[in-house]
Amino acid sequence: MPTVSISLGARSYQVHVSNGALDTVGYHSKKLRLGGKAAIITDSNVCPLYASKLIHSLEDAEYEYSLHVFEAGEQSKNLHTVESIINEMVQQGHDRTSFVIALGGGVVGDMAGFIASVYYRGIPFIQVPTTIMAQVDSSVGGKTAVDIAAGKNLVGAFHQPKVVVIDPTTLLTLSPRVIREGMAEMVKHAAISEQGMLREIQKIATEIDLGFSLSTIDHLPELIARNVEIKARIVEADEQEMQNIRAFLNLGHTIGHGIEASVPYGEILHGEAVSLGLRSALYLSAKYSDLSSREEREILNTLHALELPLQLPPNIDLEKVITLTKRDKKFAAGTIKFVLLQALGTPMVCDTITEEDLIESLTILTQPFTSNIY
Repeated sequence: MPTVSISLGARSYQVHVSNGALDTVGYHSKKLRLGGKAAIITDSNVCPLYASKLIHSLEDAEYEYSLHVFEAGEQSKNLHTVESIINEMVQQGHDRTSFVIALGGGVVGDMAGFIASVYYRGIPFIQVPTTIMAQVDSSVGGKTAVDIAAGKNLVGAFHQPKVVVIDPTTLLTLSPRVIREGMAEMVKHAAISEQGMLREIQKIATEIDLGFSLSTIDHLPELIARNVEIKARIVEADEQEMQNIRAFLNLGHTIGHGIEASVPYGEILHGEAVSLGLRSALYLSAKYSDLSSREEREILNTLHALELPLQLPPNIDLEKVITLTKRDKKFAAGTIKFVLLQALGTPMVCDTITEEDLIESLTILTQPFTSNIY
């Protein structure tokens, strides 16, 4: 079982990655000496697939539990859902000795983690991510948040989990589209830290036309653990994004969030928006930080192999994207912290990107992608 340690002093924890790891959640809870009652928070898609296996693990470890299910989708990641689940937890007798288990993808992890951060002023929680996006990215690092009308993830807290339990067999039930969009975060990690991973991702891209198979799943724990390792080392260096190191993880996300928010929920998935944002960021990297055409092409060709979008749909309102991008948390006093690549594996934070630059990089996204660079 690959295990990655995140060293954050009193907030340190481990990430366990293993096929079948869902059966070990109760064991890890006991090992951590978590007492009280478990509040399992999940969504309407994941609950019928994996809740019973998790519950069986908790019962084996002699835990009491309650199950809290909300309607799947980003549209549920709001304060209204948070209040509803917290009221359910109170009614089920949860107190400051309880702990939360987040069973699901990024939306579940973000919201369950936020609930754990505020319930009785903070109780422990465990991340059990069930999508690639959550397994390689959002379940690690302690960022929790919900959306409000003004923007995505604007209300949240840093609240590290006690443990992250990753079971790649949960990926067998994902659609090819959701698998591909999750792997956009792997491409980002490869771009900022491990160039060799791009070739592995390209190989996997040829195997997911019908979703993951058991043979592919056999090889995933090690790859997932390497992605977690990349994020873990960055989080250790800059847990609360005060030194512009953790910001490296935002490569492709600044414009990506603006694109994602500019269309109805689900029209462009998060990883698809990140793919588009990566093309913009790489264009600006080539223009301002000497990223070579060869390296830019290698990243873009990997995204293309995953069949991720590299051209905006024709109905996108570019002005709306710019407006939403400027609401992003990475804007400070009107200045944007924009992550660029100097070279593969060498990210940098640039604060001189202008609105005109953003418009230019978005305009590039209206053009079809070819393997030849512009």
